[in-house]
Amino acid sequence: MWRYIGKRILMFIPTVILMSLLIFFIMQLPEGDYVSSYVSRMQAEGEFFSQEDIDALRQEYGLDDNWVVRYGKWVWKIVTKGDFGYSFAYGKPVWNVIKSRLGLTIAVSLTIMAFTYLVSLPIGIYSSLHQYSAGDYFFSAIGFLGMATPNFLLAIILMYASFKLTGDPLLGLFDSEMLQNGVHLYNFGRFLKRMIIPTIVIGTSGTCGVIRTVRSQMLDELTQQYTLTARAKGVSEATITYKYCLRAALNPVASGLAGSLSSIFSGSTISAIVMNLAILGPMLYEALQVQDTYLSGTILLTQAVLVVIGTLLSDILLAWLDPRIRYEKGRG
Repeated sequence: MWRYIGKRILMFIPTVILMSLLIFFIMQLPEGDYVSSYVSRMQAEGEFFSQEDIDALRQEYGLDDNWVVRYGKWVWKIVTKGDFGYSFAYGKPVWNVIKSRLGLTIAVSLTIMAFTYLVSLPIGIYSSLHQYSAGDYFFSAIGFLGMATPNFLLAIILMYASFKLTGDPLLGLFDSEMLQNGVHLYNFGRFLKRMIIPTIVIGTSGTCGVIRTVRSQMLDELTQQYTLTARAKGVSEATITYKYCLRAALNPVASGLAGSLSSIFSGSTISAIVMNLAILGPMLYEALQVQDTYLSGTILLTQAVLVVIGTLLSDILLAWLDPRIRYEKGRG
């Protein structure tokens, strides 16, 4: 098992390097750069820039080099100094900008992930054990509805319902008092209350997908020959269900952990904008709009690292669920 984990970790570094190169290259494909976006905005307000002024700005921001040189400098500073560059739009070091939202983004992501799996796994198991029952039909309908409804539309519906019922649309994660004084123990409950809609909206699609996956996999496993043999030998249904069938049914759920972690971390950007969530998704959208290269690149690189970490965790979980995976062909 440790050898298997070690090989996966060794693949981590070259994968991240390759992904950082692709991210930086793709961000250079649109026409222009931060300076051209800035000049366009200022000219719309009546400012005048000569070509010399534009060239001086590009030199000041370090945009006068080609993208390969800038990529090399960016990666070298990350490796040697832990410096992720400078955010043109915020006028601060990139990591300082990201840190302002990173903690909240992680808290929101972990909450939504916990909601996704704590809700979906029991429902998926119930639906498989009570196939074609009223409960199965109900949860299947909810699942299809959740997967078909756009997240941002669901957010608008829930905020409207909250406003009609309570007078508060629960827009954002903090109310005015919390923004002024911060989140303390006495108002932490209010923070959790404002997390209800984001958790439901962002977690719904993932929850419904996991429910459908677990249900179909459990139904398949419950009809396998080994389950029939176990029943014939007098093994209890609980042991068959939770020790054997569920363990095998969790394989596709574990393999989807990487994508789930990344999508939750980004916070379904459009939904996060609609709900006014101060997390990294809307910040990335704004950075891409103004072509703030190092800020958007660092956020995307962070998500890429999360995908790699999620893949590593899913590989380890798969190896634990199915020991055959950790052995190479021809070796015991």
